[in-house]
Amino acid sequence: MTDIDMKIMDRRPMYCKECGGKLFYQNSGIYQCEDCGAEEYDDFGKIKNYLEIHGPSPAPYISEDTGVPLEIISVFLRNGRLEIPEGSKYYIKCERCGCALRYGRYCPACTRELAGQLQGALFEQMGEKPKQEVEKKKEKMHFLDNVNKRTGR
Repeated sequence: MTDIDMKIMDRRPMYCKECGGKLFYQNSGIYQCEDCGAEEYDDFGKIKNYLEIHGPSPAPYISEDTGVPLEIISVFLRNGRLEIPEGSKYYIKCERCGCALRYGRYCPACTRELAGQLQGALFEQMGEKPKQEVEKKKEKMHFLDNVNKRTGR
């Protein structure tokens, strides 16, 4: 687990601000108190809620208004949990070639190239199966057969 993943986990709400009760995860960044029913949001929930109210907004504004650090917003964009809308003034960059992306780490062209390189590297490690495999005897568990014979089953 990376440092940023740990940071995201550490920022999750655990206890209700209203009554101190334990929170349980519902969905999409929303947690609910098992005692009083109050809702709390993790970083993703805060961003999602903000975008539902304010519409598409630049990451620095989202960060400032929600208190979610820019690096966490970037992680959500990189792993596809958030997307930059089509026609935006700002996009994130492909980590390899630098072209504009709405979400993810690599553009389609770089992804294909990296997949080809990985396939080539794996191909070097591939072994060959024998043309004909010797058939193995069918193995049985004899213990149960003997027990069943003794008990008359």
